[in-house]
Order: sequence, then structure tokens, then C-alpha cells
Amino acid sequence: MTTLLSPGPATPSVFGQVGSVDGIVRFLLDDVWGAGLDLLAGLSGIDMLASPFMQRAYLAALCIAVIGPLVGSFLVHREVAMIGDTLAHSAFAGVAAGLFVNATLSVTVAPLLTALLVAAVAALLVQTLVDYAGAYRDTSLAIVLTGSFAVGSVLVTATDGGIAVGINAYLFGSLATVSRTNAAILLVMGVVVTAAVTLAYRPLVYVTFDEVGARAAGLPVTRYNQLLAVLTAGVVVGAMQIMGVILVAAMLVIPVAAATSVRGFKRSIGAAACAGLLATTTGVTLSYLYDIAAGGTIVLVAIGIYAAIKAGVRGRRYVSRRRRTPDRAVSAATAATSDGGDDK
Repeated sequence: MTTLLSPGPATPSVFGQVGSVDGIVRFLLDDVWGAGLDLLAGLSGIDMLASPFMQRAYLAALCIAVIGPLVGSFLVHREVAMIGDTLAHSAFAGVAAGLFVNATLSVTVAPLLTALLVAAVAALLVQTLVDYAGAYRDTSLAIVLTGSFAVGSVLVTATDGGIAVGINAYLFGSLATVSRTNAAILLVMGVVVTAAVTLAYRPLVYVTFDEVGARAAGLPVTRYNQLLAVLTAGVVVGAMQIMGVILVAAMLVIPVAAATSVRGFKRSIGAAACAGLLATTTGVTLSYLYDIAAGGTIVLVAIGIYAAIKAGVRGRRYVSRRRRTPDRAVSAATAATSDGGDDK
């Protein structure tokens, strides 16, 4: 009986593991990332970079700028970019579920984790409806989107509006909601998403551009579709902290659309990540300086980058056509003269 009641060495080991995880988080966020931005703030004289919550916001922006276009490139080329909006509304239902449990039960649940769980289930449900229920892709997206938002709205009103205040930050995004725990979760999520796409890159590209050929080659297309859907759910939940549910799909689409003129799929992903990084960092900075919504500012900056790139591409094409036109006229005149034609 004494043996059964004795805690033994297991208890210290558990606390040691928890302590080690917290130590790793503090080392990465404070000693590496925080110290780096503190040094940059001292060299540049920008005090904003030394603020702890802005350091977490910039870290979240960096992660979103990388994993958003990384996953969004596959979605855009598959013409299913609106799955991000569907999973964002599913994440809204997950946040509402977490806040509802915290408000009604004596249990503390992180809304970000419930949002990730519900969004992942919704992603698999969308793919299941397409593969086995015979539903068109846009139909399945509409069903899951409206159903998820309906569940979220019911949970919000079930507590007489008690959780409405807490959910506003997830609807519209906020720099203040990026806590240390959320930043750590997003960092881990970024590493997982990047590693998964890197390991499954070739099959994902094959399925994206030639799904019929991939099935004929014996690839498990359904599994790769489910993998991409779950990765999209992770990106959506991570970006929701700053972007908000309403605008979260923008980072899956706009940077990728801005990089469509780049030749080569890998190069286009890199260019999209650069555009996303410029949009997120600029948007976060403007949001802090002018006290405006972070998500809306990031989206507007991203749209501005997209418009500038498209205008630059069109301008370059126009100039190149203008340069070729005189050359063609001179060539035609030379040919006419050599054939004995009139010099005029």
C-alpha cells in the first residue's frame, strides 16, 4: 500500500519536463528573439522594438508571412482559396466553444487550442464531403462555413452575451492578444507546417497540378488532400490572433496572387513569402503607430503591394512593346529597300 501511494521519482520528472518546456520557450522568445530585437532597438533608436508585446507581435507576423503563402500557394493553384475563409469561420466556432466552456464550467481551456481542434475537424469534413458524399467542392465549403458560424453564434448567445467581449479580439484581431503562450504555439505551428510541406513537397505539387495523373501513379491523393486541409487549419488558427477571423484568409491568397508573375513554383512561393513578410511587418508597425486594427491594416498593405506589383509588370510589358515596335519598323523598311522598294 505504501508503494502504491508513494509518488516516487515520477512527480519531479513531470515537473522537470514542464519546467524544461517553459525554459525552452523563455530562451527562444526572450534570450534569442527578444534580445535580438532589443539590440536592434538600441542600434536604430526605435523604442517600439524593445516592447515585449510588440516583439511577440512581430514574431507572429513573421510566422504568418512564411506559412501563409507556403500553404496558400497550393490552395490558389488548386482554385480552392476560399477554404481559408471556411476554416476561419470554423475556428470562430472553436473559439466560441472554448470561451463557452470557460464561462459555464470550472475548467480552463485555451480558446486557441479549441479553435485548432475544431478547424482541423472542419478541414477533414470538407474533404470527406468532396470525396465520399458526392458534394461539389464549393458546396461543401458553403455547408461547413455556414454551419460553423451558426454553431459559434449559438454559443455566443447561449451565455447571454457574456463571451461576446472576449470573442471580439478573435473576430477582428489584436496585437495585445498575442501572449507568450500563443506566440510559442504559433512558432511550433510554423515549424510543423514548414517541415510537413518540405517533406511532402513533391507529392503535393503532383496532386496540385495533375490530380488525375497522381491517382494513376498510385499516390494516396486523399491523404495528401487531407494533409493540406489540416495544414491550412493550422495556418488559419495561427493567423487569427493578429488578422482576425474576418480577414484571416487574406494571407493565404493575396501574397500568392502578387507573386503569380514569378516563373517557377518554388520561386513563386519565395516571392509570396517576401510579399507577405513586407505586408505583415508594415501592417503591424502602422497598427501600433496609429492605434488602428492590425488585421485590416495588414490586408490593405498586402493589397497595395499586389496592386504595385501588377502595375509594375504591366508597365514593364508596355515599355518592352514600345521598344520592339520601332525595331520592327526599321526591319520592315530595310527589307523593303533591299527588295528594290521605294525608300520613302
